[in-house]
Amino acid sequence: MIDPSTHWHGFTQMAHYNPLVIHRADGCWLTTADGRRVLDGVASLWCNVHGHGRVEINAAIRDQLDRVAHVTTLGMSCDTTEQLAHRLVEVTPGDLSHVFFSSDGSSAVEAAIKMAFQYWQQRPDPKPTKTRYLSLDSAYHGDTTGAVSLGGIKYFHQLFAPILFQPVRGPLPCTYRMPEGVSEASACDHYASEIESLLRIHHHELAAMVMEPLVQGAAGMITHPRGLLRRVRQLCDDYEVFLICDEVATGFGRTGSLFACEQEGVTPDILCLGKGLTGGYLPMAATVARPHVYEAFLGPVSSLRQFFHGHTFAGNPLAAAAALASLELLSRQRVVDSVREKGDYLRTRLQVIADHPHVGSVRGRGMMIGIELVADRATKRGFDSRKLRGRAVCERALAKGVWIRPLGDVVVIMPPLVAERGELDLLAEAVIDSIVEEFRGASPQRGSHHAVAGDAGE
Repeated sequence: MIDPSTHWHGFTQMAHYNPLVIHRADGCWLTTADGRRVLDGVASLWCNVHGHGRVEINAAIRDQLDRVAHVTTLGMSCDTTEQLAHRLVEVTPGDLSHVFFSSDGSSAVEAAIKMAFQYWQQRPDPKPTKTRYLSLDSAYHGDTTGAVSLGGIKYFHQLFAPILFQPVRGPLPCTYRMPEGVSEASACDHYASEIESLLRIHHHELAAMVMEPLVQGAAGMITHPRGLLRRVRQLCDDYEVFLICDEVATGFGRTGSLFACEQEGVTPDILCLGKGLTGGYLPMAATVARPHVYEAFLGPVSSLRQFFHGHTFAGNPLAAAAALASLELLSRQRVVDSVREKGDYLRTRLQVIADHPHVGSVRGRGMMIGIELVADRATKRGFDSRKLRGRAVCERALAKGVWIRPLGDVVVIMPPLVAERGELDLLAEAVIDSIVEEFRGASPQRGSHHAVAGDAGE
């Protein structure tokens, strides 16, 4: 028998780990080594777009494997990787036109912040004081040191503070817990004003503002007020600060458009991509820059202006082949067009739990949904984190054949984008029943008309 402690899992307390080992997968379903079938309710950590075992992606990987599995991108490349770079330029917003590859979302963000830093040091009229970053409260941009520095997750900062840099910390643009006196109608103005105040004070030292557009995923599916991203883009232009948009979680259709930035007509200076880039099949990420960023790195070899950053497996041809196949599926099968409809349907199915005494908010965009569990619905007071109520709900759902994973006491629902209506029904029913069972005695008020936070951003 294999000792389960041999494999040390991330974000997992191994002293209490109950092994869940997957043997095979098909569509939206996972089959465990002991023969159980479970619905993949979080798209294998938000990255599986088209379901498991898609013959088109499998075939693309096999075909590439017969030609070349890997070559470096330091001074050379593979034709498949070149094709992917051109395809990404075609599908990303605005004039984003230069693609730097890496292996995961954290690495994409690390590349972006180093790219912005180096730009200001060596552009034609350097601004060497611009060495800091503005990021939002409760932000999450990955687990590498620079990405953690940008983040606002207290557990990371308390533990790793001695090795982190300190960003300028912005507000948490939450539409559920808003400051006193701020309403849904005034939320965008309020948060934009707070961000402008910080830019006004710190713009001379800021290389970039970094944010997830529309939804802060790992913060607990925090949904921003509509219009905020567009306001931030204008403010960054006004104060000569780069805007870096982290679409590792929100990209490739998850929020109802291919990229979340598109919903507000925004082109960031630098765009970070990962997770769904390959459809969730192989590790790959990309940092995509606009021409004015890229051009600051050009010059004679002796000028040493090249980007001083790189990864061994960046632009891996097998991953590039998977990504090209995934993008073709997104285009040919109109997957993105169905996301808003499916997201609306899923939130409608979850309506029955929205008035539960311990459900504070059902929120998100597209098929990126979070249900926040609270101790007191009236005051929005959360549970003691040590009670692990979100984890308990997810364990109950697993017993019903649905795999979901919480963010604290926010139950996350993010199935593959191709999930069919019957699978969405099963997912919703398992979540509803698990919440009811976890809080037995506090039943939802069925048939009420409580608003469910959704694409309107409430």
